[in-house]
Amino acid sequence: MDTQNRHITKAEMARRHIQSMILSGVVGPDDRITTREVSDALGISETPIREAIRGLASEGWLDIQNHIGAVVQGLRVEQIREISALRGLICGLAIELGAADFDAERLAAIDENIDAYAKALKRKQYERVAEKNYEFHQLLSDNAQAPWCRRLLENMHGQISAQRHGIPPEHNRLADALEEHRRIRDMLRAGDFAAAAEMVKQHEKNTGDFLIKTISEMPVGGKQGQA
Repeated sequence: MDTQNRHITKAEMARRHIQSMILSGVVGPDDRITTREVSDALGISETPIREAIRGLASEGWLDIQNHIGAVVQGLRVEQIREISALRGLICGLAIELGAADFDAERLAAIDENIDAYAKALKRKQYERVAEKNYEFHQLLSDNAQAPWCRRLLENMHGQISAQRHGIPPEHNRLADALEEHRRIRDMLRAGDFAAAAEMVKQHEKNTGDFLIKTISEMPVGGKQGQA
């Protein structure tokens, strides 16, 4: 076990590993996840892996099927629309509840995040872009006044990611998202937390709309044609 994972449970290690497999596109909708392959990858027993799988199934990441086991669960168009709306509402609420936390230090961290995103996008380092995108939303929602918002958003992390649906990075959409991040940051700097919350809702809707449009244009019969 590496030092980075020393202080988390084995079930959480398994959970993060499975999520990483899904988000990186190593496995996609309808692909099977076995306790044995996770056990071999992490060097842990299968008992905590089963616990992780049950948890991920309850959150919609996996579907446990009779005689098959755990498979990656795809999302239908209406589910993407619902999840993107929920993410926007919850993150917006986190901003308004946690307004006092957006001090100079937090705003400087958001500035650094946006700069790193922009540099990675310019270099077409899309994995780095995805990492900075996730970090940006953490900076918006990780407030002492809104712990349940952060927890709910963490549970929904990756539910509507392009990688999960086998969609390659789309540079123009990532550039548009960067501009949306900047607008949210500017509203936070101005102290207009209600406007920032509304912009977050629009930002998540734009992401959901992009996924729905892209999936609808995929060839029928593929995994994503069933989403």
